[in-house]
Parts: sequence; C-alpha cells; structure tokens
Amino acid sequence: MKKLLVMIAAFVMAVPSFAQYKSGGFAFSEESVYYGIRIGMTAASVGGDWNLDNKVGMTLGGVLGVRCSQTMPVFIESGLYYTERGGKTSVTKTSLNYLEAPVLIKFGIQATEDIAILPFVGPYFSYAVSGKTTLNSNQAGKKEKISSFRDNYFKHGDMGFKLGCGAEYNNIYIEMGYQFGLANISKDDNRDATGHAFFANFGVNF
Repeated sequence: MKKLLVMIAAFVMAVPSFAQYKSGGFAFSEESVYYGIRIGMTAASVGGDWNLDNKVGMTLGGVLGVRCSQTMPVFIESGLYYTERGGKTSVTKTSLNYLEAPVLIKFGIQATEDIAILPFVGPYFSYAVSGKTTLNSNQAGKKEKISSFRDNYFKHGDMGFKLGCGAEYNNIYIEMGYQFGLANISKDDNRDATGHAFFANFGVNF
C-alpha cells in the first residue's frame, strides 16, 4: 500500500505538466487519436473451485485510442498495463501480477461542453510475470512463501472481458469497471479457477 501511495503522489504532481499538451473541453468532433497514462487499484479475486476472496492491488499503464468512425464518436483503445491481482483466504494470500493488453470499444457521450462520458467493453489478454503465495505455517507466527505458478497452482496466461465507464474533464480521466476471466488459470486438473476484479483508474489524456 505504501508503494501505491507514493506512485499516486508522484502522478498527481506530474498532472499539470501533462495537461499543457491540450487545453479546453473535450470535443468529439475534433478527437481522432489520443494517448494517456493510468494509475489505479484493483479489488481482485479468484473464482471457481479455488474461491479466493478479494485482494487489493495496484495498476499502472499507458493507453492509445483511435477513432474508428467518421460519423459516430466510437474509439478503439488499447495499451499495456501492469496490474496486481490474485486473492486470499484466512490462511493463504496469492499474488498474480500481470502484464495486460485490453482491446476496448468506447462510445463517447458529450455530457457538457467540458465533460465526456465514455462507456466501454472489450476483451483483455494478460500474462503473469510474477506471483507468490503465502501460506500460514503450523508454527505460530511463521509463514511460507512459494511460487504461485508451481505444479497444481496457477497458469501464467489469462484472458477475459472488461466493461465499465469512464469520464473526461479537461484532459483528466477517471474510470471504474469490472473484468471477468474466461480462461481456466488453474494447473490443478481437479479444480477450475477464473480471475475477476473490480478496478478504478485515474489518468490524463493528451
């Protein structure tokens, strides 16, 4: 959590320098390409037979959006995120840290001259680059840490869908949503597992 707070503070201090790239309201008639940065947090869990409860993690990434219609404010957005997911029980805590690439379709709604609302949906593809599972030992106060990808634990690859809604005001962007995994990420032939997460991100588009 301390690491996340430090990164958020650094990001907020950098916002004024990013905002100078564009000023004024968000006009769909003028937008064709945008790019931005995102920072936020997830409340992730693992469903199925594993049934791991929510674990809070951080997200950091960059995005690129391209308008795909001349007559309607429809955009395709992709990018690359580092996102911390996993889950926990009363005796274990599993981290699954992914590089994630979403492919989102966003539809723009001009709420006011300065505010745009952007609901979105689309698939994501991710690969776990690190992960540890902490087990409570029988010995009081002692814990054991093992790889989350050892035999009968979890696979590296994952895919699924994301849906949610974002809003932009003078280059400042916020979004909330939910993602649900479609792939079985369990290596255990006797147990299925799928990843899920609520997410909230803050960022700047320019």
